[in-house]
Amino acid sequence: MAVKNGSEFIWMNGEFVRWEDATVHITVHALHYGTSVFEGTRCYSTPQGPAIFRLQDHTRRLFNSAKIARMPITDWNEDEINDVTVEVIARNKMESSYIRPVAWKDTNALGLATPGETRLAIMTWEWGAYLGEDGLEKGIDAAVSSWRRPAHGTYTTMGKVGGQYVNNIYTSLEARRHGYMEGIALDVNGYVSEGAGENLFCVLDDVIYTPPLSASILGGITRASVIQIIKDMGLELRESMLTREMLYICDELFMTGTAAEVTPVRSIDQIEIGSGSRGAITKVIQDEFFGIVKGEKGYAMFPAVASSPS
Repeated sequence: MAVKNGSEFIWMNGEFVRWEDATVHITVHALHYGTSVFEGTRCYSTPQGPAIFRLQDHTRRLFNSAKIARMPITDWNEDEINDVTVEVIARNKMESSYIRPVAWKDTNALGLATPGETRLAIMTWEWGAYLGEDGLEKGIDAAVSSWRRPAHGTYTTMGKVGGQYVNNIYTSLEARRHGYMEGIALDVNGYVSEGAGENLFCVLDDVIYTPPLSASILGGITRASVIQIIKDMGLELRESMLTREMLYICDELFMTGTAAEVTPVRSIDQIEIGSGSRGAITKVIQDEFFGIVKGEKGYAMFPAVASSPS
């Protein structure tokens, strides 16, 4: 029996199937043209049991992405998908996991504008720190990529559309090919956009900066959470366009994302950031974030406590 990192069952188009049986046909439209949308969500082990961080927000963004991509999800509503997500975790008996819902355009006729129904699957597996456990404490080395984020009007920055992520892949592969852990993309005008799969925050003279939505970034849910943490702490935050050289001279730099969580960056293009390790402000934000997602701060997480079938 094939099991992926502790996962045995996937919910697919309304029913639970074993991991190895969750397949689609080679003619599926999404495979040829990238017509899929997806999410990344995390379930954490907490003293109150497994709990999903901001599940409702992730599900809503999934539905919004599908709407943007002209392949709306109509067979299930958001509440039903939230309930199914909990059941997927329960059936796989997971305390902590990464959750991947994916919707795709399904048709056996190829062509750019071919109509097709929207199918949906939800899977979950055990996945640790995306950029490495050491990276959470010591920071990672990153590089500015030669690949640029497309301009607004050339792709949909507010949607997590599968075909668009080829750009992210190019950014990440280029960085790793040159020995860096992650790549950072500029926008079409040369301003800082985001990491290959993460939003960016930098600290300069005790002010925290982050690129705005107009910099061709994804409006990350972890980004929004960190912005709220910063405001709750009374720290100064500015959403503004950032130049590449600002990354070189800032005191601290960190990335945020569901997979990356809150990961410090210790160098950019072999230029040391601050002291070359996790900064004090980054650590305070990081500690608060992990305190929340691990159920230590009283935040109302979405409980993943459905009864697992025998």
